[in-house]
Amino acid sequence: MIQPLSDNDLLLATRSGDDLAFRTLVERYESAVAGVVIGMLGPGADADDVGQETFIRFHRAPDQFRGDATLGTYLRRIAMNLSLNALKRRKRFHWRLLSRDAPASAPIEPPVEAYDPERTERQDMVRWAVGALSETHRPVVVLRLLEERSTSETAEILQIPPGTVMSRLSRGIAELKRLLAPYMKEGFDAS
Repeated sequence: MIQPLSDNDLLLATRSGDDLAFRTLVERYESAVAGVVIGMLGPGADADDVGQETFIRFHRAPDQFRGDATLGTYLRRIAMNLSLNALKRRKRFHWRLLSRDAPASAPIEPPVEAYDPERTERQDMVRWAVGALSETHRPVVVLRLLEERSTSETAEILQIPPGTVMSRLSRGIAELKRLLAPYMKEGFDAS
């Protein structure tokens, strides 16, 4: 039985220009990167673009990975930073449109037209609520609750202290509960 190559072996080959080794790393980590990006941006073209850009940036400069963290953590950090940049671009674009329009629109409601029969209504509501979180709380909630990363992994990816992770997680959960409260059915416990 042939053992799969380690990340270090694949990284060395990638640094030497081996495209097959790079492709193997992409296949190994594409779902992890997608989980972070979709958690931050929601499904769609923006998420696809950010996921691809994550691997493009890694491919252009594999020597920037120094091995201080695992390769998965490093790629998640790139994906998170690119996702945060995409959110900032969205916000700037949104404000430009609002400034051109008349009065401000009504509060954001969960997307009804985007209902996917494959997922439950509860999943759609949670995804909407996570998307409505602030840029400060969303990354921590995505990594800790949706990606099930540890506090230390989350701190490493976001490059913040573990105490800050816990504080932001607590505030993010409180904000999720507030956002979801109007849609909660009796007997459903959000925790």
